[in-house]
Amino acid sequence: MTRRIFRTVFFVAVSMFVASVALFMTVLYGYFSVVRQEELRSQTDLAARGVENGGLRYLEGLGSLDCRITWIGEDGGILYDSRSDAGGMENHLEREEVREALEDGYGMAARSSFTLAERYLYSAKRLEDGTVLRISAAQDSLPALFLGMSEPFCVIFAAAVCLSFFLASRLAKKIVKPLNELDLDAPFADGVYEELSPLLVRIQAQQKEIGWQREELLQTSKLRREFTANVSHELKTPLQTISGSAELLAGGMVRPEDVPAFSGRIYGEAKRMIGLVEDILRLSHLDEGAEDMKWEWVDLYALGEEAAELFSSGARAAGVAFLFLGGPAAVFGIRPLLQGIIYNLCDNAVKYNRPGGSVSLEIREEAGEAVLMVKDTGIGIPPEYQERIFERFYRVDKSHSKEIGGTGLGLSIVKHAVNLHGAKLELSSVPGKGTEISVRFPKRGEGKKNGDGKAVWGAQALSDRRDHGSGKDHGL
Repeated sequence: MTRRIFRTVFFVAVSMFVASVALFMTVLYGYFSVVRQEELRSQTDLAARGVENGGLRYLEGLGSLDCRITWIGEDGGILYDSRSDAGGMENHLEREEVREALEDGYGMAARSSFTLAERYLYSAKRLEDGTVLRISAAQDSLPALFLGMSEPFCVIFAAAVCLSFFLASRLAKKIVKPLNELDLDAPFADGVYEELSPLLVRIQAQQKEIGWQREELLQTSKLRREFTANVSHELKTPLQTISGSAELLAGGMVRPEDVPAFSGRIYGEAKRMIGLVEDILRLSHLDEGAEDMKWEWVDLYALGEEAAELFSSGARAAGVAFLFLGGPAAVFGIRPLLQGIIYNLCDNAVKYNRPGGSVSLEIREEAGEAVLMVKDTGIGIPPEYQERIFERFYRVDKSHSKEIGGTGLGLSIVKHAVNLHGAKLELSSVPGKGTEISVRFPKRGEGKKNGDGKAVWGAQALSDRRDHGSGKDHGL
């Protein structure tokens, strides 16, 4: 960039110098031509007075002059010429300056020589007797003037080139210096060209975007490492149990009456591993957008009934009352994911409850929104952990979680499925009193399902298929 600026400035400086010299010489040449013509006219006036007073004797007494004097008769014949024989000269009646002098009393003309090396100025004046006195003087033409000044001009031109080279080099470095010293982390520092503001705004925006992307990559890398470590840990524990139990069985070290217990332990841990792998695959599928899954109208209440029937017996065995409330609510979404949301929320509400507690599952429409709410009277979640419970493999009470089982991915699957449907997830929990989680699906009529897989509401809900009443108690 510095070289390009240098070449541009240097070329402009030299070009301006040459153009200025040419213009100056042309204007100066025109000025001196006018001055020379005025001098020639004054000389013509003086010579005319001398001829009128002294005649031919005056002209012959002038001697050698730097100009040529010609006395022309009324018929155009030459009466006297200071440089040539008058008898051998042609008639001058048709000369421009002579014709003007005879008509107007005074005439001026300029003619160049054949070689254009010289230019002749002519001044003629009519005398009282009708004759014409003409004085002519040579003047260098403009090309000849340039050639005559070629030597000093070359010296001046060389000096101008050197000066232009020096100034162009300094100017180019000075122009580029703020650009070379530009701090991309603080582009709007003092001394930066205002003309660069649009570029600097874009650079600053790109810097921020790069920073965000870098942070996102670091966060993604961190999550990937944590995820890998968690998966390895979650898989290692059941594998060790399976391996140890199988080794004892294979070595014949288990009494016959204990074989069913060892086999059951192997089966349970294998089932746990299968559930973990299925949850991981499900999360991976959700991360990719679940574009191959079918979108359809789903009645959340019908899914809630299925969940209530599924969890009622287990809740009863744990001493927990399961209450199902609500009414019809239509959602345009993916049925398996909606089932997973309800299942995981209800499963956690039952698992982390206490004997004599209760779980309520409520589905209703509110201000055009479909609302799914699961409320329990369980152990609750401390405030400092509430923002992290939807992270993969995160458990608040790890010892209690191991006792009740689970993969630690249920709430993470819920969060991904909720986001995929464009819904809003809300959590309210008080330690020792219970937890309430609600999911609000978008209002009806707010757009259609588009290419990014976002769920939307339609204008018409599914027809009521049963009398929902005020709720059904599926508890004890």
